[in-house]
Amino acid sequence: MVLFTVAQARAELARIRPSLDQLVAVRADAAELAAALAPGGPPTALGGMAELKAAEALLDELITAVRATGAHLKGLAPLLVDFPAELDGADVLLCWLEGDAELSWYHRVDLGFAGRRPLTQ
Repeated sequence: MVLFTVAQARAELARIRPSLDQLVAVRADAAELAAALAPGGPPTALGGMAELKAAEALLDELITAVRATGAHLKGLAPLLVDFPAELDGADVLLCWLEGDAELSWYHRVDLGFAGRRPLTQ
């Protein structure tokens, strides 16, 4: 397992941020397409089944690319990315949640998101 320093995690987040932004946009398109394809679903200018399958394939590619960095993609809606690290001798996850301006939170591995605390570094 890759361990990140805070600086490394922030740099990696900046590097993958375009992919994360694209993931959010494609996630929205896929949701709209799926709703339109459901029985009685509202029409959409985004297309049909072929476009949904393409969006799903792109989502898979983006998810794979994020995970290849050593980061953990914990949620898609909202998007939640954790970077394994060690702070003060404890195993933690540096935590970025969709909407956060930067990587500024962490939580102990054993506590999960409920134990989220602000980084002091």
